[in-house]
Amino acid sequence: MHDREDPMPRRQGRAASSNPATRYDAIEIALDPAELDPEDMRQVPTEYYHDTSRSILAKNNSPDIPFTYSINVYRGCEHGCIYCYARPSHEYLGWSAGLDFETRILVKPDAPVLLAKAFEARSWEPEVVALSGNTDPYQPIERKLKIVRGCLEVCLRYSNPVGIITKNYLVTRDLDILRGLAAKNLVRVTVSVTTLQSKLASVMEPRTSTPSRRLEAIRVLSDAGIPVNVMVAPIIPGMNEDEIPKIIAAAAERGACRAGYVLLRLPGAVEGLFLKWIQDEFPMRADKVVRRLREMRNGKLNDARFGHRMRGEGPWAKAISRLFKVSCARAGMDRRLPPLATHHFQRASGNQLSLFD
Repeated sequence: MHDREDPMPRRQGRAASSNPATRYDAIEIALDPAELDPEDMRQVPTEYYHDTSRSILAKNNSPDIPFTYSINVYRGCEHGCIYCYARPSHEYLGWSAGLDFETRILVKPDAPVLLAKAFEARSWEPEVVALSGNTDPYQPIERKLKIVRGCLEVCLRYSNPVGIITKNYLVTRDLDILRGLAAKNLVRVTVSVTTLQSKLASVMEPRTSTPSRRLEAIRVLSDAGIPVNVMVAPIIPGMNEDEIPKIIAAAAERGACRAGYVLLRLPGAVEGLFLKWIQDEFPMRADKVVRRLREMRNGKLNDARFGHRMRGEGPWAKAISRLFKVSCARAGMDRRLPPLATHHFQRASGNQLSLFD
């Protein structure tokens, strides 16, 4: 049931309704919503900036994450998912984790060149590179810029394995490259499906592909011979955990091989943004969601400890884990897949590398 009440004008296609101060701000300036033009509040344009980073591979050592290297072609994400754990990373740029994260996007047009150079380095030992570890690689601007496509072309040229996670049907645009990678067991695509309710998705993940389009992306990829997983994330207790069986069954029907899930995380500024969002959008459900989340986080709303932050603990967390495992078993989604291949990797010749200069 969609129990939204709308006490103030909403920004068109935006989940966050404000720009809270960053953890580094000494002074916070708050605008009075009553003094703002409602039309201005609804229209917040997206701005793009050139990111001049000179390296492209980010390295992590988290035991909770199944990859070491990732590529973030875009910093900030126009998809605007209110729960996104990446929002606080925008504060390092001097911008807010709120609307700034959704509307001020840094773009790395040199990413394919930098990736080729990284693969050419003698220190590089082939292993899976994730697209991406922070923000969605297939956000709307990728349709025009095709930077992710360029990175996939580099992975195919060097035969380096790559994993993709996205909420956007746009991933199907690159079927030709993905087929080439899949022929050598060099790719796995994970499609994130948080809910099957289009109304819920429209206010929680306002500029992503609709749930039905994401399921269609699973079907298209699977029919093309590309291994596809589904990520049911985040699980928001009291809001979408009851959808776990339906999401997994729907993904399995369309050819998905495996499934995963992550419990809602609220690091840093995400906590305040999410709490305001759920109170504004689902006031009748807000207390229940917060109460259950605290029960799974030892009385807190966030738990940053490795081994705990992705799953939570306590009776509710165990119930979600059991429901997920049973649902996967029923759908045949609990089988293991072979690891992506690394033995095909080969460095390009000088002439091939020059294509990116």
